Amino acid sequence: MATWGMLAPSDLAETAATITHTIFASLDWFFMGSVTAFLLLTLWLGLGRYGRLRLGGPDEKPEFTTASWLSMLFSAGMGVGILFWGVAEPMTHYVAPPVGSAETAHAARRAMVLTNLHWGLHAWSVYCVGALVLGYFAFRRGGKWLAGAPLRLVFRGSWVNPVANLADGIAVIAIAFGVAGSLVMGAMQLQTGLNVTLGWSADSAGVGFGILAVLTVAYMLSAATSLDKGIQLLSNANVALALLLLVFVLLAGPTGFLLRSAATALGDYLSALPALSLSLYPYRDTGGWLEAWTLTYFIWWIAWAPFVGIFIARISRGRTIREFVLGVTLTPTLLSILWFAVFGGTGLHAEMTDSPGFASVVAEDVTLALFTLYETLPGSTVLTGVSLVLIFVFLVTSADSATFVLGMLSSAGSLDPPRTQKLGWGVGLALMAGGLLLARSIDAVRAVVVLGAIPFTFILVLQVVALLRVLPGDLADELARAAAEDEADPPPDGASMPETAPDAPASDGDDTVAGEVPA
Repeated sequence: MATWGMLAPSDLAETAATITHTIFASLDWFFMGSVTAFLLLTLWLGLGRYGRLRLGGPDEKPEFTTASWLSMLFSAGMGVGILFWGVAEPMTHYVAPPVGSAETAHAARRAMVLTNLHWGLHAWSVYCVGALVLGYFAFRRGGKWLAGAPLRLVFRGSWVNPVANLADGIAVIAIAFGVAGSLVMGAMQLQTGLNVTLGWSADSAGVGFGILAVLTVAYMLSAATSLDKGIQLLSNANVALALLLLVFVLLAGPTGFLLRSAATALGDYLSALPALSLSLYPYRDTGGWLEAWTLTYFIWWIAWAPFVGIFIARISRGRTIREFVLGVTLTPTLLSILWFAVFGGTGLHAEMTDSPGFASVVAEDVTLALFTLYETLPGSTVLTGVSLVLIFVFLVTSADSATFVLGMLSSAGSLDPPRTQKLGWGVGLALMAGGLLLARSIDAVRAVVVLGAIPFTFILVLQVVALLRVLPGDLADELARAAAEDEADPPPDGASMPETAPDAPASDGDDTVAGEVPA
């Protein structure tokens, strides 16, 4: 793909777009339904009886603190994306909604709902499912860190090994395409930011490749360190800097409006979520909006699922399913909603009140959205500089994590892949990103990523089936073990229960039958 992208970038983009369009036209219902089913599954697992099961032994404790754990999973999951689309996506849906009138108060509210649909619970449920399946089988069943491991451990038949081997290969393709695409988007935004601050060319291929080269050196240096030192340090720094930026924009912008926007966005999102989760617009012509946005996003998250899933599972040993689900789905979703409410809300406020014409700038070049927004705030130069650092570090963290995961997949699922393999994958990702960078098209990048991820959707469904087959037996064993421990533990000295006659009343003056609720 790297060679194809460098020799004929427009041909690569056109081919990928044609294939994905053909698949979506026939199977849009399947992909939409699958991602929504993943969301329902995560909620059921987290809130139901299986939530007590632990990723690991019954008495294992988490390796990382909760703060570091959340920082690492968020940085690996979508840190660079929210910076890229934080302003651009709400503004895009505001001026070009799938249905209804554009550039109205209703369109602004609808834009926030659609953005949260793409970045909220659905996205993180895909990551949660991918991580939970692999972590569960690795830590409880001794499975290898391979996409096909759950299939090999649960299913029987001549079809299992070929399909499992295919799953391993598809996971590598999905990861490589997804991370390379994100590197390109981040590099393009960095180039735009350097054009705004330093006057460097925003269209020069040389500048773009220079940025990509610096990124490659940085993430390969990080990959050469251990997981707890490299990725943990960068992830904590990422999230701390992002939160500072979020707070500054909130306070420097129209604070009251943004807080009201956040509360309204959360309520609108939760109320619209059931209908939007399966909305395919069969009776409306949306001009390809569903395919270009919702379906592309959902498959994009699936592209990242084997990468983010393995990485999140790797850092989640010792946590219960309930803790895992709540941490991986709810916390990042709330942070994403707040982020888009602040950055997207500031952009919408500027367009609707102070700076009409802001939307046209975003429509012309989405990489300009964030930096154009900063021009409406005090300290725009400092904000741009901080954002460039944050984008750079997020990219380094994501690529670092990807080299780790790809190294695991290419070393038979080893928890500590050889450094040479991680560095080799680092070079490979850089070459793939270089091929996509020549296309200079966000749509082309997204089409290529989606093309690599579509097959993994079917693998993810098989993994879920494997998990559901083993959970009942494991829960029964867990309950039996707990009951046996309770029977084996004698009551502490001096704490023996007093003997009570079988017909003794529960308490004086209380005629309530056990199990009934008093009036």
